[in-house]
Amino acid sequence: MEREVQSAGSGVIVDARQGYVLTNSHVVDDADTIEVTTKDNRRFTARLVGRDPATDIAVLQIPGSATLTAMPFGDSGRLQVGDFVVAIGNPFGLGQTVTSGIVSALGRSGIGRNGGYEDFIQTDASINPGNSGGALVDLNGRLIGINTAILSSTGGNVGIGFAVPINMARAVMDQIIRNGSVQRERIGVSIRDLTPDLSRSLHLDRTGGAVVVSVDQRSPAARAGLRANDLVVAIDGLPVRNSSELRNKIGLTPVGNRVELTIERDGRTQTLAVEVAPSGRS
Repeated sequence: MEREVQSAGSGVIVDARQGYVLTNSHVVDDADTIEVTTKDNRRFTARLVGRDPATDIAVLQIPGSATLTAMPFGDSGRLQVGDFVVAIGNPFGLGQTVTSGIVSALGRSGIGRNGGYEDFIQTDASINPGNSGGALVDLNGRLIGINTAILSSTGGNVGIGFAVPINMARAVMDQIIRNGSVQRERIGVSIRDLTPDLSRSLHLDRTGGAVVVSVDQRSPAARAGLRANDLVVAIDGLPVRNSSELRNKIGLTPVGNRVELTIERDGRTQTLAVEVAPSGRS
C-alpha cells in the first residue's frame, strides 16, 4: 500500500501577470500535485512549467492576477561580500518568516547539491528546512537569489546557507518558459582552475581565471582560434574567477549566440568571439 507524503517549501512570485513562481527543483521533485499558498492564505493549484535539477531551479505557474505581487529582480552580479541581505521563506512549515544577515562569500561550489552547475551565494542569514526555494533579497527589496541549501551536521541552521544567484536562476527560468527545459551548451574545450602552481608553470602574473586544457579540433572554440594553455579572464566583458564560473555562463548561453572571451596568451591580452553550439555537436 502506497502512502501519500506531503512536503513544504518556499517560492517567489516573479511575474504577477503570467503567474510565474520560482522555487527549487528538489522542492517539487516527484510531486503529483503542487499547491501554492500566498501570505494572505489564498491557495492555488500550480502547474509545473519545468525544472532543472542541475541548478536546482523550477518554474511553476498559477493563475495570473492583478492581485498578485511580484518581487522585482535585482542583479546578483553586483553583490559584494559583506552586503546585507534578507532571507524570506517558510522554515519548518511555520509560515512566512524573515531573517537577516550578510553575504558571507560568492562563487561557492563543491557543495554537492546539483551536479556541478554551482555558483552559490553564501549567507549567514538563517536558512532552515522549508526555506528552500525562498527569496534572498537585498536591502532595496530586490530578489538577488533563490535559497537552496544549508551546510549543517544537525539539519538546522548553523550560519552557512546557500542561494542560487538570481542572474543564473533567471537565465534558467527563461529557457524553461521558452523550451520547457534547459539545454546545456558548449564551445568544445576542457578547462581547469588557475592554481598558484599552474600560474607559476605558465609564467602568469595572476591567480584568477580558467585555463584551457585542450580544444576539440572540430569545435567552435578551435574555429575561433582558442588554444591549450590560453587563460580565459573574462566572458562578455565580465571577469571569470574560475572554471566553474566560465562553464556556468557558457552553459546558459542560447545556441547560436556568440560569446566574447578575453584571454591571456604569451603575455598578451586578446578577445576571441566564439559561437555557442548545442551539447553533443561541435
